[in-house]
Amino acid sequence: MILWNCSDLKEQPNKDNPSFPVFSTRASESIIYQEFPTSLEGKENVQIRSQVDGYIEKIFVEEGAFVKVGQPLFRIESGIYNEDLNNSSAALSVAIANMRKAQIEVERLRPLVATKVIAPIQLMTAKEEYEAAKATVRQATAAKKTSSIRMGFTIIKSPVDGYIGRLPFKKGSFVSSSDPQPLTTVSNVKVIYAYFSVGEQDFEAFKNKFPGTTIEEKIKNMPEVELITARNSVYPEKGRIDLILGQFDKTVGTISFRASFPNTGGLLRTGNTGRIRLAEKLTNILKIPKESTFDQQDRSFVFIVRENNTVTSKRLRIVGQSTHYYYVKDGIQPAEKIVYSGMGLLSEGAKITPKPFSVDSLILTRHE
Repeated sequence: MILWNCSDLKEQPNKDNPSFPVFSTRASESIIYQEFPTSLEGKENVQIRSQVDGYIEKIFVEEGAFVKVGQPLFRIESGIYNEDLNNSSAALSVAIANMRKAQIEVERLRPLVATKVIAPIQLMTAKEEYEAAKATVRQATAAKKTSSIRMGFTIIKSPVDGYIGRLPFKKGSFVSSSDPQPLTTVSNVKVIYAYFSVGEQDFEAFKNKFPGTTIEEKIKNMPEVELITARNSVYPEKGRIDLILGQFDKTVGTISFRASFPNTGGLLRTGNTGRIRLAEKLTNILKIPKESTFDQQDRSFVFIVRENNTVTSKRLRIVGQSTHYYYVKDGIQPAEKIVYSGMGLLSEGAKITPKPFSVDSLILTRHE
């Protein structure tokens, strides 16, 4: 909190020196936030494609509908596949009959060879024909199974629980297994993944901030995170960072993090955007209004009032910021008097008349 103390400003105003509002600071605890743009994806996003060629005969679902695993989504015209299954079934029946016939012939010839009525070569030939017949049965069985599988593919079912995406193909459309566009997408959004990118400096700070000897241990020690939706509202469920992807993207100098959020109410969907908010508690920190600072060469400074009411600039080491405040660790000390505004009228060593300024109303209205 930022405070001022009238007892610190005992010197009476000097009409020859310009008057400036001045406040004093003290160290306190503060919570700062970092926010990162994020894109959301369901835990499972499955593209639904046809594994056979044909016309869509029926669509069982509507866009946006929730479906269960195994629920029918589409039916492809099955006439040609049904005929193929019938043919393969008939071919299998013929193969089985030929195999049995060959087996009977082997059994018939075996006693005749034993009594030397016929030559052994005839039995050997019959056995070879029997083995060939068995192979034909195996081949016909496999062909029927393939036909049955292809017939089953004419009913396209959902592989997961989730929500139906767009339905670009309508009833009567011809679809193929080689189509580049899927029939639809089913998104399992019971858990939502929020992906966001962190710069190299923030990543180094992360590694130093949380206990643990490995990245996995540090992730477990990270606090929960919040999701700010595109409507700038806070999502009611908190999430946890559970994954850091493999390596830095050298083109932009960032590495990707993933946070997981429960989504039992289905409020979030794949494709939503927002911001991930990471909170950090700071101790012994000074909270400085941004309007009390000025920048030089990408560095932030404030004017400090000395005992003789002259001002001198001091550089700040900012460790965080919010909409209206900088959070400062080094550069100034608690109880130092800072010029609140009018820095553009001041120069190094200028003498002023300090005017006590209260920032309590700012803190109340800003909610920070």
